[in-house]
Amino acid sequence: MQSEIIDPKLVEEFLSFTKNVTEAPKLVPAPDEITLESTPFDVVYEQDKMRLLHYRPLVEKQTKTPFLISYAIINRFHILDIQQKKSWVRKLLESGIDVYMIDWGTPSNIDKYLDFDDYVNLYMDNCVDFIRKEAQVDNISVQGYCTGGTIATIYSTLHPEKVRNLVVTAPVIDGWKDTTVVSNMAKHMKIDMLVDTIGNMPPEFMYYCFSILKPFEQGLEKYYKFFKNIHDKEFVDNFLRVEKWLSDTPPIPGELFRQWIRDIYQENLLIQNKMYVGGKQINLKNITMPIFVQVAVGDHLVSPECSMPIYYAVSSEDKTMRVYPIGHVGMIASSFSQKQILPELCQWIKERS
Repeated sequence: MQSEIIDPKLVEEFLSFTKNVTEAPKLVPAPDEITLESTPFDVVYEQDKMRLLHYRPLVEKQTKTPFLISYAIINRFHILDIQQKKSWVRKLLESGIDVYMIDWGTPSNIDKYLDFDDYVNLYMDNCVDFIRKEAQVDNISVQGYCTGGTIATIYSTLHPEKVRNLVVTAPVIDGWKDTTVVSNMAKHMKIDMLVDTIGNMPPEFMYYCFSILKPFEQGLEKYYKFFKNIHDKEFVDNFLRVEKWLSDTPPIPGELFRQWIRDIYQENLLIQNKMYVGGKQINLKNITMPIFVQVAVGDHLVSPECSMPIYYAVSSEDKTMRVYPIGHVGMIASSFSQKQILPELCQWIKERS
């Protein structure tokens, strides 16, 4: 019987991989040596834990209408400015757009009673009013990313006179059509018992949710690629920046989380115009301003079917929807977003500002 021959290339790859693992501590910087922000900004307004950031211009301003980004309530805003070559913020600034960002901060136990009303009608509305006064304009452009897109959508239904243009990037809108693992988990949560027992949702809970989305890709495969490319400085830098961003997850206020799970995922009230925030009914038909909907085909956090219904639910006559062959994070922090997604968005904004 002929003995099996081991492929020399397999042996070479194994030895090379083992060597990379051994050398990793010498080649990889410590987490505290990595700085995520790459674009200078000023903190122009603060309220409780929330901060309003105003990015310093990089070129002469070409649009009069300020642009406010409502980031998600999960993780941090850094992913939109994670490095110069893939910075969403920098690309907007280079196009002459005046950019602001809401940093929701880190809720503590005292903030467990904060809900949609606080985030929409208090924090976000005060930020919008501050920008309107500072820029001396009646209304501004608003972009919301992921869960921040849901907040921006709700805000635009309650304060349409203050929103000139609305951009929603992978927003959570139709909970029953979301086919992701997160959605399936949410639909089966005993949400009242969970929030009444725990209060704020801790970072550890969010880590668990993310880890089961794509267990192979987020575990073994991810680190295999990391060690395989340990000598590629750009790859390692990108990897560490994203890892540091992923590990910096703030708690979510208990009441906000309760309303989020119950009203959006379990009862699906938002798309049905049956949701109430601050005692007022949310009606998507109140959105009449120009709207740009951005959806990612490979989104494993917010499925395209969950985001797309907003395009058909609003009253806007000027509405655009783009579906991109990319994932949730790749939508806003990738070479593809720099080459295709952002140029389209910047042009759209300029035409309406």
